[in-house]
Amino acid sequence: MCGAGLWYRFGPGIHRNPPGRNLRGTSFDLVTLRKQYAYFLGLCADLTGFVLAAAALRLLPLFLVQSVIAFSVGVTAVISALLGIRLAALGWIALAVGAGGLLLLGLSAEPTPAHTLPPGWGWMLPAAAVPVAALGYLGRQMPPRVATPMLAFAAGLGFSVVGIAARTLHVPDSPGQFLQPGLLAIVVNGAVAATVFAMSLQRGGAAGTTGATAIMFTTTMTVPSLIGLLYLDDQVRPGFAAGAVVGFALAVTGAVGAAFYASARHPSGASVAAGKFPGEHRTGAKVTQIPTPARD
Repeated sequence: MCGAGLWYRFGPGIHRNPPGRNLRGTSFDLVTLRKQYAYFLGLCADLTGFVLAAAALRLLPLFLVQSVIAFSVGVTAVISALLGIRLAALGWIALAVGAGGLLLLGLSAEPTPAHTLPPGWGWMLPAAAVPVAALGYLGRQMPPRVATPMLAFAAGLGFSVVGIAARTLHVPDSPGQFLQPGLLAIVVNGAVAATVFAMSLQRGGAAGTTGATAIMFTTTMTVPSLIGLLYLDDQVRPGFAAGAVVGFALAVTGAVGAAFYASARHPSGASVAAGKFPGEHRTGAKVTQIPTPARD
């Protein structure tokens, strides 16, 4: 279970590295997105991580697993640093804060199976993809400053439903059970949420990546964690309630802080909208790399 959770931290971290770099432009275009091979390679890492995390969710509460997912941005920051995009000192502090929060959550979580949702409620999970998709459609009509946070929030809701469906999933023991609402909710909401989040990154450009990521992570952590504690019998170890609260707050702070500092040295939204990045000069159809002076 721990190994599955750790890979789920690494899968999304690889997917988003570097943040916003692969999703250029200010409008959503499926043809453009289709050409972003790095995005789909990262998406495969995401899917692999999710399959293993679904196994972890059989026993681990949502507030722990969702926090691990959000802190995958720390993996993004580390990989970016290895690729030469240096992280500020406060960024490393944010990573340490988030890691400390995850440690507290891991100590506070009580491994228990979740309650099974009633059949009527179960079918509401795949239906939740409809309002998320509707928000995605509305986001295409709005200016980036409004569309980016709205689309990020919608994506967070979609990923929240995926986590809840995975937590309450009944493992199929016959071919007929593959049509259960939990599996359908995971597939449909996962696809819609990934598309809407890609739209959010494209509409916001590099300048909006930090805000979009923070909104999506906060939503993905908070909504399913509350539902798990209130309705799915997620448990905190006796005497660890305060540690769970502090750990969750530190995990959120660390994830948002790491997202901010990981993208702080990225190009401005105007440069991304123009299709240019630092050190690039476009002449006709060619892109020429311009040496940039080293910074201390």
